[in-house]
Amino acid sequence: MVGVFLWKFIPFRSKILAMKTIIIGAGPAGLMAGIRSASSSNEVLILEKNEKAGKKLFITGKGRCNVTNACSNNDFIKHVVTNSKFLYSAINNFSSKDTIDFFNEHKTPLVIERGNRVFPKSYKSYDITDTLVSEYLKKGGKFKFNVEVTSLTKKDKLFVVKTKYETFLADNVVIATGGISYPKTGSTGDGYKFAESFEHKIIKPVPALTGIKIKEKIPEKLHGFTLKNVTLNIKGDKFKNSLFGELAFYDNYLDGPIVITTSSLINKKDINKLSLEIDLKPAMDEKMILDRISREIESSPKGKAVELLRSFLPMPMVEFFKQVSKLDLNIDKVKFNKEERIKFVTYLKHFSLTMDSLMGFDKAIVTSGGVSVSDINPKTMESKITPNLFFAGEVIDVDAFTGGFNIQIALSTGALAGDAIARRDEETQGA
Repeated sequence: MVGVFLWKFIPFRSKILAMKTIIIGAGPAGLMAGIRSASSSNEVLILEKNEKAGKKLFITGKGRCNVTNACSNNDFIKHVVTNSKFLYSAINNFSSKDTIDFFNEHKTPLVIERGNRVFPKSYKSYDITDTLVSEYLKKGGKFKFNVEVTSLTKKDKLFVVKTKYETFLADNVVIATGGISYPKTGSTGDGYKFAESFEHKIIKPVPALTGIKIKEKIPEKLHGFTLKNVTLNIKGDKFKNSLFGELAFYDNYLDGPIVITTSSLINKKDINKLSLEIDLKPAMDEKMILDRISREIESSPKGKAVELLRSFLPMPMVEFFKQVSKLDLNIDKVKFNKEERIKFVTYLKHFSLTMDSLMGFDKAIVTSGGVSVSDINPKTMESKITPNLFFAGEVIDVDAFTGGFNIQIALSTGALAGDAIARRDEETQGA
C-alpha cells in the first residue's frame, strides 16, 4: 500500500509521484475502471498517450458510437467470437442494461436501432466520451494526457510506472491500452509489452472485423458500390459459413456487414485453403432463374444476352460479372443455348472470387488476440501471476461481432477491474 507517510513526504518538485491506482489508457475500458474504483481513499490517475480521452471512440460507428447492444446476457455471449466463457462474470457484473441505465441516468439519452444496436440519441460519439470523462472526474479521478508509459515494473509491493519525464508508484495498475487496430488512435500494442514483462502469454494478434482482399481486379465503377440482399459463402476443410446481407466493393477488397463479420470467423485460418462465393440471387433457385430467362427470351427475342444479365444485376455489377465469368454475353438472345444458360445461372448463384488476405490493422475495427485469458482471473480481471495488476478491454484476447458488443466488453471488463480494486480498498480501510 502507498502509505500516507510516503505520499506526504515526496516533494512536489520530485520526479517520483505516488498514486493508489494507475490506469494506462483512457478508452472506454480505462474510463469505466476509473469510475468504478476512484474514491477519496483510492486516488486514481489515468495516463493517456493521446491528447484526449476516448480517441478511438470518436470514430466508432462512423462517429455515431454504437455503445452497446440491447440484448440479454445470454444473447450477448453468443455474439462473442473469442473466449466467450471468460466474459460471463464481467457481463453479469456490468451488462448492456447497466450501460444503458448508466448513460440515461447521467442525462445522455440513448436510442435503440435495428439489431438492438444502441447509440447516443444525438448520434455524437463525443457525448458518450464526455459522460464517461465527467463521471470519472466527479469521482475524484485525475488525468495526464500526452504521456506515454515507457516501462512498467514492480518493486516489492509497488508498481513502478515510468514515462519520459516522470516515475509513478502505485498499489494497483490497470492495463487498458487497447489492441493494435487503428494504430493512429494510439493503439500500438503497448499493453502486450507490459504484460509480457510480467510473464503473461500473448496470443498472436490478428485483425478482426475487417475487409477481405481479393485477387481479381475490381472495376473502378464498382468502387464503393453496395450489393444488398446477397449471401456470402465461405468453405474450407471442416469449415462452412454463410451470411446474408450487404456487401460492398472497393479498389482491391470487399467490405460491408457480412464481410467484416466473416473476417472474424476466418482470421485464424489459412485463407489459401478457403473458397469464397457470393450468391447474387439468394431468393431464387437455379430453376426459377432458368424459367425467368426462358420467359424473357420468349417475350423479347431480339437483342443481346447481356440484356438478360442487366435484368438480374445492377449496372455497376454487370462489367465485373462478365470479367469473372468469362461468358460471351454479346451473342444474340436466341443463340443463348441451354448450356450457356446453365453457366450463366451457376455464376449468379456461385460468383467465385479468390481471397488474397484480410485487410490490415489499419482497417480492422478490433484486434483478435492479446493477453491470454488463461492468466487472468475472470471474476476480477486481475493477473493470476502478479497481484494487483489488472487488465481491461481490447488488450485481452476477447473479441466479438459488430453491433456494440466490443465496446460493451471494454466497459464490462473495466467495471469488473474497477470494482475489484474498490473492494480491496474498502477492505484495507476497514482493517
